Amino acid sequence: MKLTTPLAVCAIAVTLVLAKPASAQHADFVLFGDPNPAAKKAPREHRFAHPATSPYYHEDSFNTSDVRLWFLYHDFPKASLLGGGSAKVVAAQLRLAITSQLQLVAYKDGWTDMDTGLTDASGWNDIAAGLKWNFIQDFDNQFHAAIGAGYELSVGDDETFHDDDEWRIWASVNKGFDRLHLGGTLNFFISDDGSQGLGNSDHLSWHLHADYYVCEWFSPIVELNGYHVLNNGREIAPFSGNDVVNLGGSSDDAVVTIGLGAELRPLDNVSLRFAYETPLTDGDDVWGYRWTFGLAYSF
Repeated sequence: MKLTTPLAVCAIAVTLVLAKPASAQHADFVLFGDPNPAAKKAPREHRFAHPATSPYYHEDSFNTSDVRLWFLYHDFPKASLLGGGSAKVVAAQLRLAITSQLQLVAYKDGWTDMDTGLTDASGWNDIAAGLKWNFIQDFDNQFHAAIGAGYELSVGDDETFHDDDEWRIWASVNKGFDRLHLGGTLNFFISDDGSQGLGNSDHLSWHLHADYYVCEWFSPIVELNGYHVLNNGREIAPFSGNDVVNLGGSSDDAVVTIGLGAELRPLDNVSLRFAYETPLTDGDDVWGYRWTFGLAYSF
């Protein structure tokens, strides 16, 4: 007992440090100002699960400070021009509450390893970041809304079909009904490549989310994602690249996917997310299926 007691005390101390109160719906750390006090008063069952698919583009309406790590395994259909195969992506995101309503979002980076019939290469992804304004934060009525703008820098490797410049403008809304939580995000992307890069089409994407708070550590998630090319631009492929790259694509090329997954919350400020995603549309695109895994730490 004398030997195990110090170890037990240490274990309890570490657990208490890791499990310090930190709302996943609003930042506990705010760079300038104080956190929103209404977030602390909200019932636990009003806690929304964050998006589990399309992590680069699916942005919800909450002002958080957190770090999110992602791993994606994407399968390419054999009938596509890539000739089948797969891509593996590892990425990290940073969200920082600058004020109680303004948030810095570093939403795109990472490393891609592609192994397909067309290419066998790996390299860095482009980097993108922006600002999000959470102009509605009504925790009493479970209603939240935000708008944001960002820019993607062409610093990625073209061997993995990156190296694009584009502007992004988005809007999101989230509404809860006690334990049921719904959300939606709409993105517009404006190419800034001119004649450079791998493609220069303007495009849009939309993302719908639903989750249900079963208990304090588990919420199932269902999501729909849609990708549409607005103009052909400088097309280099008959598909757009969806949420990964801008390849030009075709204005009549549309892809809609469905993702089924869950969020697990082993600690109040730590969440694990996973989802299996498959297309609902047919066509010559890059979708076979995808597994997405995420780990988030809120502070």
